[in-house]
Amino acid sequence: MTRFSAWTVFWNGLTGQKGWGRQWRDPEPKSHYDVVIVGGGLHGLATAYYLAKNHGVTNIAVLEKGWLGGGNAGRNTTIVRSNYGRPGNREFYEESLRLWENLSHDLNYNVMFSQRSHIALLHSPGAIDAAARNYNTMRLTGTPDAEIWDLPTLKREVPHLNYSATARFPIMGAAVQKRAGTARHDAVAWGYARGADQLGVDILQQCEVTGVKRTEDTVTELETSRGPITAGKVAFAVAGNTSRLWTMAGLGRLPIESHKLQAFVSEPLKPLLDQVVVFGVGGAHFYISQSDKGGMVFGGDLDWYKSYAQRGNLPMVQDGCEAAMSILPCLGRVKLLRHWSGVVDMSMDGTHFICKTPLSNLYLNAGWNYGGFKASPASGWYFADLIANDRPHERIQSFDLKRFERGIQIDERGAGPDPKLHG
Repeated sequence: MTRFSAWTVFWNGLTGQKGWGRQWRDPEPKSHYDVVIVGGGLHGLATAYYLAKNHGVTNIAVLEKGWLGGGNAGRNTTIVRSNYGRPGNREFYEESLRLWENLSHDLNYNVMFSQRSHIALLHSPGAIDAAARNYNTMRLTGTPDAEIWDLPTLKREVPHLNYSATARFPIMGAAVQKRAGTARHDAVAWGYARGADQLGVDILQQCEVTGVKRTEDTVTELETSRGPITAGKVAFAVAGNTSRLWTMAGLGRLPIESHKLQAFVSEPLKPLLDQVVVFGVGGAHFYISQSDKGGMVFGGDLDWYKSYAQRGNLPMVQDGCEAAMSILPCLGRVKLLRHWSGVVDMSMDGTHFICKTPLSNLYLNAGWNYGGFKASPASGWYFADLIANDRPHERIQSFDLKRFERGIQIDERGAGPDPKLHG
């Protein structure tokens, strides 16, 4: 497989782009693997890559019921940040951001990570005080790029916002993380897939798990649309479909609900917004950035009814567009190009699970709420470590299913302007 470099890009430009090969294989399934990862999204692919790279496990299969990038991996708004304040989350997401900063070099694949700043708008003195406490905690514990901007600084950096004193949500300042930004979601999936494949991992697309066979405490076989597969260890990383797989394994109910989360993109515009801007106040929740193609990519809160449907609806279109107009009135005549929906696995305290399960050879990666995309590198890193060593790394010890029994709730669904809102 060709390694990307400035020379190969230049040479293929001169020779009609005929020198590129397949980026990963399309193998036939084996009957047995040491590790089978169910879910070919960002977390599943990252786990396979780090299992092979960090732990030397190469007899791995990643099972994807559709195609790479066709699930939640291709249905998010690509925001990467680490502005969390709670112990556990703070260190985890900061580690993930550090991995993002070198990911293109590590994978030899351009994931288009752009550190364009994450700006959380603040609308009251109380919000400014709360953000200052959270960001001071970040600065004191290893996240140096936490800043609070006053209104003149914000106006200078982002001039197109609605700064009117009579605005629906008057802006008083912002909490800013400059190292945060965006990445290209499908490029991340392709980069991890390419890297894992080079290390010997079998990536099996169009391979849906239809049943799970088990003894009292062990998964013995996975029934799939491409035939039965046995494995020494099985890992679930299937986001909004976690409850379905969990039920197939005969394990009852999880503290997880599946909800739709919609996002939108406008027609292409000239450069308008260089940063990611978010706000959450008065029951609203909104985030927006501009893609490399010029489209304004934005979204807000989830649909609060449970669903597995990957399609949108008009009430959320109205809600998202109203939020956009409240802070960027200049978008009023811009046409909406398309909108879509992903299925997110919402945990009861807003924090994920990376843990062992009641079955001795089954491992769980789930409950990512709004945070799945930005967590992909660290999630894969620590999930791989758990599978390889059969014990949780100290950084993920609290991210288990029994934390509620112990009275531990990591209640931080996001770190936007309002800590009670997803960001």
